[in-house]
Amino acid sequence: MTAHPHDEALSAAALWDARYAESHRIWSGNPNATLVREAADLAPGRALDIGCGEGGDAIWLAERGWTVTGIDVSRIALARAAEHAREKGVGDRIEWEWHDLGATFPTGGFDLVSAHFLHSHGDLPREAILRSAAAAVLPGGVLLIVGHSGLPAWEENPHPEMELPTPASVLAALELPDGAWEVLRCEEHERIQNDPDGKPTTRIDNTLKVRRISA
Repeated sequence: MTAHPHDEALSAAALWDARYAESHRIWSGNPNATLVREAADLAPGRALDIGCGEGGDAIWLAERGWTVTGIDVSRIALARAAEHAREKGVGDRIEWEWHDLGATFPTGGFDLVSAHFLHSHGDLPREAILRSAAAAVLPGGVLLIVGHSGLPAWEENPHPEMELPTPASVLAALELPDGAWEVLRCEEHERIQNDPDGKPTTRIDNTLKVRRISA
């Protein structure tokens, strides 16, 4: 998820809580299309959803038999996600954890670790977080990282300090040991998103999907 802070001095938690407080629902509630495409055929196991927001991805996984840990820096988002999960009847399949990923990371191993749009205009140690995400993947498990390849055309105040790396750059930054991982997908792709006026426009996102072969 991409942050739009009003004050760079705010902590990450305060920044995102303020963002979620702007509306009763920020996101659609639907799972990310890339997650559906890339995870639909995976055998259910333990999943970690990094930056889970209001829970759309975590709930979709739980509905398909996964045991999910959803993490976010916004307690408002986590409370909404838990409420939505209960409404969908999968509240018992998801653990919601608060983490400021610059300081803490969930413990344990996972068969799927998913990070969608982990971007922020603030101080986010993204590469270090994604290396922690890779370390949490169990042998045979999958790491799925989806990001933006560029800012939307309607962005009025671009933030050049926010890096939007290519999937190849993300892969290189993970520093994965030779022979221990298999690259399943590393590519850019188009996605249709409505602009602030509701007009469908095309954005370019990217996907990195890797499977851990050995410890």
